[in-house]
Amino acid sequence: MDLRTAASERDDLLRRRLGEIVPALMRRHDIEAWVIDAREYNEDPVARTMLPSTWLGTARRRTLLVFRDFGEQRGAISRYPVGTFPSVWDPTVEPDQWKALTWFLDGVTGSIGLNLSETFGLADGLTSTEHQALVGALDDHHVTSAENLAIGWLETRLPAEVEAMAEACRIAHGLLRRALSDEVIEPGRTSTEDVAWWLAQTTHDSGHGIWFHPGVTVQRRGDGTSSPADGILDRVIERGDLVHIDFGIVRNGYHTDQQQHAYVLGEGETAPLASLANGLTRANRLQDILMESMAPGRSGNETLATTREMAEAEGIRPVVYTHPIGLHGHAAGSTIGLWDNQVGVSGEGDYPLGLNTGWSIELAVEIDVAEWDAQEARIMLEENAFLGADGVRFLDGRQEQLWLIG
Repeated sequence: MDLRTAASERDDLLRRRLGEIVPALMRRHDIEAWVIDAREYNEDPVARTMLPSTWLGTARRRTLLVFRDFGEQRGAISRYPVGTFPSVWDPTVEPDQWKALTWFLDGVTGSIGLNLSETFGLADGLTSTEHQALVGALDDHHVTSAENLAIGWLETRLPAEVEAMAEACRIAHGLLRRALSDEVIEPGRTSTEDVAWWLAQTTHDSGHGIWFHPGVTVQRRGDGTSSPADGILDRVIERGDLVHIDFGIVRNGYHTDQQQHAYVLGEGETAPLASLANGLTRANRLQDILMESMAPGRSGNETLATTREMAEAEGIRPVVYTHPIGLHGHAAGSTIGLWDNQVGVSGEGDYPLGLNTGWSIELAVEIDVAEWDAQEARIMLEENAFLGADGVRFLDGRQEQLWLIG
């Protein structure tokens, strides 16, 4: 798709999101007006997602995006119109931008939401200086945190967005599958950083972006560790290694986050080690348990506890660290465990899972590899999914067998 067509489609989708999602959220949380303050090159994360495509995510001077009447009316206290936000400030009539804001909010008697949050960074985009100025300008109004509005706006997906996320997953899966193959990896010669840079370069050449440098690690007999992150970061891939990749792209503003494994066949081998293959099956089962436990309204901590209890009852040693995904990689919404916290996450984990939201089903199972003298290893998987009215489904399937190299 050419840039002009892509920009037009993104702006059309933004128009629909502003018209459908914002009013519903403002009525649900009883906030009559919402003021989003963005200063050039120091933009509120929410503001960046509301700017038209040709603005490239950057505000102009101070840009105030304002919703009133529970989202039914919107305007920009700015010298320029901002996409579908008409400019409602004429500096020749009222030079003071803050007074122009209070004029636009005249008649608002309910709560005015500002992006302030102790829990979520993505909902805490109002800087100290701007907060002080806004509170001074709105001192006759009831000001409250717009945390629920910000999170709801960022996490909620329309049907067209779900398909866009699925397409991004398909592209990322293709790149990931190539990286975990003989096309890229030659045992005894290719290093983990060679693979990481191949992924970064090939993604760039395909016209897409990455939001973190690909992570490529190996586990092998004699390592004595269950976490490849504890080992050498750049090592030559050898026969008998279990190769793991953590990789995510950005396509049309949507992020992916995926982790898969490949086994490098040893001399004379035609199949992966049985312990490793069984470990992947157990990791798939943990994915199933987690997704069955996820439901709108249930908190991340409740989901984590239920998942771990069910998994342990089946003899699985689980580590769950699942996060939302969409307009950001580690996106807005509830947290279901952290890799270093399996008892519940205060704040983020207490937040309820939302309907029509994207998720990165990220987890691991600990296993003992009989063929490696019972050495402990981890099978670490991550796939992107969508939580809708009919439950949770993967956007583009998952890995159910170890890829083979060599």
